[in-house]
Amino acid sequence: YPIFAQQGYENPREATGRIVCANCHLANKPVDIEVPQAVLPDTVFEAVVRIPYDMQVKQVLANGKKGALNVGAVLILPEGFELAPPDRISPEIKEKIGNLSFQNYRPTKKNILVVGPVPGQKYNEITFPILSPDPATKRDVHFLKYPIYVGGNRGRGQLYPDGSKSNNNVYNATAAGIVNKIIRKEKGGYEITIVDASDGR
Repeated sequence: YPIFAQQGYENPREATGRIVCANCHLANKPVDIEVPQAVLPDTVFEAVVRIPYDMQVKQVLANGKKGALNVGAVLILPEGFELAPPDRISPEIKEKIGNLSFQNYRPTKKNILVVGPVPGQKYNEITFPILSPDPATKRDVHFLKYPIYVGGNRGRGQLYPDGSKSNNNVYNATAAGIVNKIIRKEKGGYEITIVDASDGR
């Protein structure tokens, strides 16, 4: 969840270049981004993030059932670039955005945007509407080549920010043997009987 990243990390990109998503989502999967080669000052443009995956794949939900994957993304733009205000977004771009809701990573970091989790089957391609800065009105902005960083994920993470495992993970047994009996307790929980495979106890 982007909210976990926002609560736990001041900056979503570490000095090593690693994006914050990788702290909970442990697999390494590709993410594509498409942006214009050049943009004019004070112009709205699209940054399209694609999060490809097999649509047949299911994930373990928080309740233990299987369901469709969600996706999320973080987009790190150069200083001065920001989410376009609604009145500057064209109807064509609004149609591509759909019902997505973007957030600034921090109130003071308008150049870093997050979105998600959202249904992956509908939003595995996310269009961010971006407003470029105007060097005529912002003295600290210049005509340069700028880097853009993106992180995206599909499915639930394997870890929570505190380091504990989610239920989308491998769990090791606390005892060796064969599960012989499972009894549901009246006050909740289960009593599990495990038979030692070596001596039958």
